[in-house]
Amino acid sequence: MRELVCSVDDLTPGQAHPAVVEGRNVAMIRLKDGTIHAIEDSCSHGSVALSEGEVSDCFVECWLHGSRFDVATGVPASPPATAAVAVYRVEIEGDDVYVDAATPINF
Repeated sequence: MRELVCSVDDLTPGQAHPAVVEGRNVAMIRLKDGTIHAIEDSCSHGSVALSEGEVSDCFVECWLHGSRFDVATGVPASPPATAAVAVYRVEIEGDDVYVDAATPINF
């Protein structure tokens, strides 16, 4: 089931934003190229909010230990994290951003 999360204009390019979708903490990320991603908002290494991390290219970095996660796949690109985070389906209708957090698309 998908849920309306925000509008496209609510998401600043190159930044992560926290959201709660279907009871799950989700980091909404709009890349500088305009694509929007939704990933689990918790580093798989240290349970730290990824929405507080820095976004660079297609990665979000955990501010505590520096693990970087690919926002499209959830796969960590640098240690100390070794486990992926969940990635959720995003749909754009007009200016509305919907996320389906019921089933991650990468697990």
